[in-house]
Amino acid sequence: MWKKLHQLAIPMNLYRFCGLLAPLFIVLSIAFLAAGLIWGFGFAPTDKTQSESYRIMYIHVPAAMWSMGIYATMAITAFIGLIWQMKVSELAIAAMAPIGAVFTFIALVTGATWGKPMWGAWWVWDARLTSELILFFLYVGVIALWHAFDDRRMAGKAAAILVLIGVINLPIIHYSVEWWQTLHQPSTRMQQSINPAMRTPLRLAILGYLFLFISLTLIRLRSQLLLLERNRPWVLDIVNKRGRQ
Repeated sequence: MWKKLHQLAIPMNLYRFCGLLAPLFIVLSIAFLAAGLIWGFGFAPTDKTQSESYRIMYIHVPAAMWSMGIYATMAITAFIGLIWQMKVSELAIAAMAPIGAVFTFIALVTGATWGKPMWGAWWVWDARLTSELILFFLYVGVIALWHAFDDRRMAGKAAAILVLIGVINLPIIHYSVEWWQTLHQPSTRMQQSINPAMRTPLRLAILGYLFLFISLTLIRLRSQLLLLERNRPWVLDIVNKRGRQ
């Protein structure tokens, strides 16, 4: 198993592996997102308390969930890269960070939109909202560090260290509604407590966001690998083949 993992860490092999998986996850993301969002916005019943405004949860909840999930994945990747000195781990972090930043931004904007009719304000310095905003700044910081150095190794290590430092924010986001009194609703096990006709499209949307994240990561990682290995024969062969087509 370890031998196969080491083989996969070779840029050329990883590039080809990502190319094999990307089309599958693209199809899955389109299918699950379409099913979840169409069902959620078009056919799920109206909520008795929140009326139609609750439907934004089909965008907000998956984005908020995977904004943390992506960062946790980056942290695991950063740890592996620093311990085993795998340069492809640093590339994976660079590939994931912009996606995580977009997901976090979506979570913040949709949360504010949902909060307006519920709380009467677009934004409050609520513990959950503030810690989510900090997560967005962490993503931006990782992206900035990656582009701040000409030396890719130095950039990768700096970004990986920041990712690991920022992990402390994840439990703060998750438990903030339990540790402090906030406007944000507490954890209510929503996926188990809401009407099944509302719950199923939410779960489809959550999976759709996951597959979208994987798809975009695979595509971006392939681009990062080509940039890193641009002077290698295998990359030049790809360029030449595309040039002849």
